[in-house]
Amino acid sequence: MDLSGHVFGPVPSRRLGQSLGVDPIPFKTCNWNCVYCQLGRTFPFSLARAEYAPAEEIVAETHRALETCTPDFITFIGSGEPTLHSRFGWMIRQVRRAQGPPVAVVTNGSLLRMPEVREELLAADVVLPSLDAGSERLYRQINRPHRDLDFEGFLGGMEAFRSEYSGQIWMEVMLIGGLNDHEEALQDLASALARVRPDEVHLNVPVRPPDESWVQPPTPERLERAEKVLGATVSSFFPKVGEEGTFQALTTQEAVVSIVQRHPMTLSQIQAVLHGRPQEEVRRAVEDLRVSGRVATVERFGQSFLVVAEARFS
Repeated sequence: MDLSGHVFGPVPSRRLGQSLGVDPIPFKTCNWNCVYCQLGRTFPFSLARAEYAPAEEIVAETHRALETCTPDFITFIGSGEPTLHSRFGWMIRQVRRAQGPPVAVVTNGSLLRMPEVREELLAADVVLPSLDAGSERLYRQINRPHRDLDFEGFLGGMEAFRSEYSGQIWMEVMLIGGLNDHEEALQDLASALARVRPDEVHLNVPVRPPDESWVQPPTPERLERAEKVLGATVSSFFPKVGEEGTFQALTTQEAVVSIVQRHPMTLSQIQAVLHGRPQEEVRRAVEDLRVSGRVATVERFGQSFLVVAEARFS
């Protein structure tokens, strides 16, 4: 795949404002295979921690990016699960030494069962783990984890992290219509959240293309009920645009590929991110990328989302 480095953005984030992304993991290297994943099917499916890219290179690239932009957050968010990088903690500490924006980590939380991973994450300002199920059955059905992972170990790891970590934990719950939005599932989720005691609960709904075509957002009534049961806030809007940052040094085609590798978007959303460039130029770049086979489209929710050609959707 033609990558444009490990650092991208800033991109508008639903939770973190203008976010400078740091991606230390090869595309779709993960230990979950979530039905709602916006990047499609997981491959390779792995629990192995390794230095997938040189940590020094990633940190140097981050520092260079901060010379051209001022994001609200530096966000470690992988094209897979970022904590699979074996020098993850070292990178966070090096980035924080720059005295720049706060550091956030978006993770599925599955490796918090490992003491060394919990220790590495202590250096972050905000950690955003996922909790989409309150039972083993729904954990398997929604997140489809690696066979060596289990729900109790997953939840126990997050409980242990909460007792050790003094920063902010913003728990992310993806609500899927007909799957985890009914009363029993919500009560199980509420019990699990009570064990972890996050600082905030962010209730999300599918707004980007899910792997499985049958994934749908909940009805407004069930969404309202979930807010009450979970004490959550809904963050399903698309946020305002900001500066182009690292995209400035890229051609329009390279910028589009860099964006959709991490965040599949519609053409209008891509044009909003690249707001400093003529809309027709962005449209032509997208069309040329389609013709050359570097990007593809996935139809979800009655819209066409741009994704990298390597992505595998059901």
